Amino acid sequence: MSFWPKSHKARRRLTIVLAAAPVLALAVGLTLYGLRENISFFYTPAQAKTAQVQPGRAFQLGGLVETGSLVKQPDGVMKFRVVDNKAGMTVLYDGEVTSLFREGQGVVAEGALRPDGVFVAKRVLAKHDEKYMPREVAKALKEQGEWRGDGQRPAYDAPGGQASSEAKGT
Repeated sequence: MSFWPKSHKARRRLTIVLAAAPVLALAVGLTLYGLRENISFFYTPAQAKTAQVQPGRAFQLGGLVETGSLVKQPDGVMKFRVVDNKAGMTVLYDGEVTSLFREGQGVVAEGALRPDGVFVAKRVLAKHDEKYMPREVAKALKEQGEWRGDGQRPAYDAPGGQASSEAKGT
């Protein structure tokens, strides 16, 4: 029994597939190799401890800034703890933060762990209130049947993209 089909058309197709497969595999492999340093995982403090992230490995750390943990040191470095319901992690950040950044607020920090378990952030992003939802996203979620709203309008659900009176707190 021969590997090659008897039909000339089938042989040609099989030859094309056998020639294209290694080229495709090489392209995928080179793409993943090139992106290996740019892939950034997102972890909460508990997930980071469970995953045993290696020191020096870049990732994003997300959670809430623990109340009472924010300290601005004399050298300008900001020290705070990011917590979730199960664990917390100390973060050091040398830079400016947005006006949304404060204790008790959601935050995403991009950086890496030191060997002592302290997270050194290169960038800190403050998250909006969890009730904030752009009109387009809310509409898409409603169409997909994924909307889990509590009956309140999303923050930008007013005509013309203006914030609704409910979102402004008036």
